[in-house]
Amino acid sequence: MVRLIHDIKTAKRVAVNLLRSRRNRRAMAVKQAAQVPPAPGTIQIAVYFADTKVNLYQLRQWYAPLAELSESWPVAIISRSPSAALHLLEEAPVPTLYLRKVADLEKFVSEQELKIVFYVNQNARNFQMFRYGRMWHVFINHGESDKMYMTTNQFKAYDYSLVAGDAAVDRLRRKLWDFDVDNRTIKIGRPQADHFAGDLPYTPDDRTVVLYSPTWEGDRDAAAYGSVQSHGVALVNALLADARYRVIYRPHPRSGVLDRDFRLANEAIIAAIAAANDKDPGAQHIYDDGAELGWQLAAADVAITDVSAMVYDRLAVGKPLIIARPVSPTAEIDDAGYLGHAEWLDAEDAPNVIEHIERVRTSEDARRTLEYWVERHFGDTTPGVTTKRFHAAVEQLVAEWHRHAALHLGDRRVRETDPFESDDEEDGPPTD
Repeated sequence: MVRLIHDIKTAKRVAVNLLRSRRNRRAMAVKQAAQVPPAPGTIQIAVYFADTKVNLYQLRQWYAPLAELSESWPVAIISRSPSAALHLLEEAPVPTLYLRKVADLEKFVSEQELKIVFYVNQNARNFQMFRYGRMWHVFINHGESDKMYMTTNQFKAYDYSLVAGDAAVDRLRRKLWDFDVDNRTIKIGRPQADHFAGDLPYTPDDRTVVLYSPTWEGDRDAAAYGSVQSHGVALVNALLADARYRVIYRPHPRSGVLDRDFRLANEAIIAAIAAANDKDPGAQHIYDDGAELGWQLAAADVAITDVSAMVYDRLAVGKPLIIARPVSPTAEIDDAGYLGHAEWLDAEDAPNVIEHIERVRTSEDARRTLEYWVERHFGDTTPGVTTKRFHAAVEQLVAEWHRHAALHLGDRRVRETDPFESDDEEDGPPTD
């Protein structure tokens, strides 16, 4: 009986997803009919995004750097998912092309003289784009961190990877066998940090602003870094109870998708923030689930995060930071770098979080340690410098493209397609 109930629920979920996917495709068909495609030969850089809307956060943090880059090099986003494409058409600062089928992708590649294709994640469908050889495939990631994701062997699939700094280079050199780190990585810092700004949703006053930005529960034991259930409820309640503090709560968008208790803890924090604001409207605590990331990192006096890319986004700001230590004994932590010297908060200390906050704000040792690791991970964080390094990396890759294009000028152009791959397989799982 239990198995039957499970099968019925699974079938219902698949049916709902299929209907949603078809609805999204119909909506995209209407959008495409009114869209003017880019003229042949006008797009030089593409960002390939094969994921659905749930992972758009990985691409959103690149919006501002891409918009600035497009002033010098025409940029477009390739979306393979209708749900993601619908959002991108509304919010992305550069053109979005919905290319669901391989045939659509081939047509676009044949019409444009792409020099660089950027990737922000390791989606398996990235491999469909890798078949095209007359361009550089460049991994730009969606964040800098010491998570296991940052040293996956998939780095070897790309022609180049743009990385943050010395720590990333050393991490790859230490973890990957026979990987030519020196020639296949380019250090650019964190271009997003040059755009960490925005209108504040509260009125600044004398309250200490604390950003709590945890990650999700993870899909395996080694990546179980999320602290919402273990730390979050206790630490947020402690901060809400003290009128000296203002909380900005920004959970990972996937929080609770796999674990019911994790989801309930996330909902409890959101409810507690709402109740605190009802009791004292002047407190202006924030539950933040918006698309924009930047102002939160820059505005907070202290940030509390999990082991995630948020650690390093905050590190790029150079302001006090505390990391929630995972309670899972199998969660993989690379303590050879910053995590080996970070300010940690254990779950049992979460109710006393204010003591930890005040210590990292006033400790001279904590300040010196922070400054050292900011430099090691990102190099010069002077505003504007990392953007210049990003643009210089693009110019370097374009120059390399021209050099190789000249070497292969006489090559016969052939269709770079897989005769055994059917467009029917391009639908993917109906999860849009």
